[in-house]
Amino acid sequence: MSKLENTINRDLLLRENLALQRTILANQTTFLSFLRTSMYFLVAGLSIKNLLQVEGSIYYQVVFYLISAGILIFGTLNYFRHKRKIEESKIHVGNYKLEYEKEG
Repeated sequence: MSKLENTINRDLLLRENLALQRTILANQTTFLSFLRTSMYFLVAGLSIKNLLQVEGSIYYQVVFYLISAGILIFGTLNYFRHKRKIEESKIHVGNYKLEYEKEG
């Protein structure tokens, strides 16, 4: 194997590993965005009683709490689903690594 092919294989491994790291960080950032949005709705539910001083404001609170819980549950499920897919995609990088180590 030539020196150029060796360099190309190392670059491929590095590029794949960096892409996986970016994907993991993007998944974590997305989860934190869902968490932040859920907390916004929770705070809205807590403060709606003071903003609307009417008898039916408890229904608005419940709606905001349900939306908050729904967003949190969806965001958590989304995070773990994508985390599993990312873990499964690491196999492909491992295959490149195995081929590279066999040739080197």
